[in-house]
Amino acid sequence: MNRKLTLQQLVNAGACPSALDEFRRRFGAEVAVTARTAVAVAGVFDFDWAAYCLLSAPARAARDKAIALARAAYDKATATAWAAYDKATATAWAAYNKAIARAFAHAYNEDKP
Repeated sequence: MNRKLTLQQLVNAGACPSALDEFRRRFGAEVAVTARTAVAVAGVFDFDWAAYCLLSAPARAARDKAIALARAAYDKATATAWAAYDKATATAWAAYNKAIARAFAHAYNEDKP
């Protein structure tokens, strides 16, 4: 028997408004949670958020174990791209962080609480 996930459960868990709207649009007030339904909306809903907000600790651990191989494959496939991204953006991030620091110092010293 598949359990149902309700819109109210998502509200209670603190789901973002856009996710609530999308759930309501697709399913109404509730949906039976099946692998087929979940896979059909895999790119629409944040299932990592759902795991941490809706599952018990033992269920989360089982889920994490079940996705470990997929996560390792993803990490391996994207490692080169992330390294290139980090290298390409390092100078820009450093300049941005310095600008933030300067702006904070200026605003802090100009602030008259």
